[in-house]
Amino acid sequence: MNIIYGINAVAEALKARGRAFEWVGVAKERHDLRLQRVIDECRKNGVAVRFLGRPELDRMAGNNAHQGVVAVTSAKQYNDLDDVIAAKRGQYSLLVVLDGIEDPHNLGAILRTADAAGADGVVIPERRAVGVTPTVTKASAGASEHLPIAKVTNIARTVEELKDRNLWIVGLDERGTQTYDSLDYNMDCAIVLGAEGKGVHDLVRKKCDFLVSIPMLGKVPSLNVSVAAAVVLYEIVRQRRKKAEPQDSK
Repeated sequence: MNIIYGINAVAEALKARGRAFEWVGVAKERHDLRLQRVIDECRKNGVAVRFLGRPELDRMAGNNAHQGVVAVTSAKQYNDLDDVIAAKRGQYSLLVVLDGIEDPHNLGAILRTADAAGADGVVIPERRAVGVTPTVTKASAGASEHLPIAKVTNIARTVEELKDRNLWIVGLDERGTQTYDSLDYNMDCAIVLGAEGKGVHDLVRKKCDFLVSIPMLGKVPSLNVSVAAAVVLYEIVRQRRKKAEPQDSK
């Protein structure tokens, strides 16, 4: 059985309606407004609710971080790359391409930020990388249920395909000579982020149109990948919002 756990994760999955729900288990010991809202959403969607003890919920979730809510659902349905490209939310395309993220908490955090920053979707590899697991769904606060996510067999080939679709490819790499905030992101683009400790693979890096870096002014050489993603994505938000603002006439 496929599991989602955590109040936000389950609530957002119910709202997104991208999964089939078998039933939702809630802690019979817990009585509060947040949990009641999940129960109400289940009933609105015709999803059965079972009241269970915490030991049973711990067993189902595989940990005790479920906040008193565990859902039995169908597996996460990934999107085709064409669907992700077509899911354009603003004037310019913005995709996030992840070149081998292995930590589920990092992937969850990136998905949450990508959704908040208005990204059209995320691309992840099929192999040697984490997919949308229950931990990822929980860490993303349910953003994984709303954001189009494509699984591809080869990131380098996918980058080439995105270039053929007229997207500019921006790789975030500590070896980049251009700072992340010196590039104009008012263009259709995809941001490429590398794996923890490894960065962007050489073949993928060579295919990028731009390589940008985040200045490190302290002693450590780099940021956590999910933090770096947030820094760059919100610079893109800042630039695009500034361009969209009406200019004062003089």
